[in-house]
Amino acid sequence: MKKVLIIGASRGIGLEFARQLCASGSLVFATSRDQEGLDRLKALGAKALQLDVAKPKSTEHFLSALKAERFDCVLHVAGVLGPRSDATSALTFAQFDEVMHTNVGCVVQMLPALAKHLTPVHGKWISISSVMASISLTQDSAAWVYKISKAALNMAIHSASKEHKELLLVAMSPGWVQTDMGTSAAPLSAKKSVSNMLKTIGSLDHSDTGKFLNHDGLELGW
Repeated sequence: MKKVLIIGASRGIGLEFARQLCASGSLVFATSRDQEGLDRLKALGAKALQLDVAKPKSTEHFLSALKAERFDCVLHVAGVLGPRSDATSALTFAQFDEVMHTNVGCVVQMLPALAKHLTPVHGKWISISSVMASISLTQDSAAWVYKISKAALNMAIHSASKEHKELLLVAMSPGWVQTDMGTSAAPLSAKKSVSNMLKTIGSLDHSDTGKFLNHDGLELGW
């Protein structure tokens, strides 16, 4: 990938994407909500841009700043876990809205606008989902609203792939990763997860568009 946009790159998986892509010689544009994150990205050699995907005005300003830039790939990583509570506890609308706006609203608001910034035919949009989004694999309701949001994200990507046939759109699970969200108990390091995902992304073709894939390229059940 020669030119990549990473949405949500200030820490964890997004920051590791920026690190590995910059090291490989890609031209990386990457976003963060705060100055601390922007400074980390600049130190890696990325072009750092401020963006809070949960704030429409921030999104508008970001999109206008892109002007006529073209990308080979957009990596949509931005997301929040929200309450870890299960279906035995009621959530407030504020808690629900925060998770849904961040995890799903970003795609609904930004994919249509960014589609024109992706290279036709070869352009890829990868949204980082989660195996927790899989309805067929779900065994409990822990982190209930997060699961709901990621299942909605999968639908957003799958349905959008029917319209944006000139692009390749995929929802991808990074696995259970050692990040602030995944905790130190996770079996995968961010370095290994991202390395696996970059290999998978590099091997994708148009037969994969609209799919829900694991970091190692295996297709996951909806």
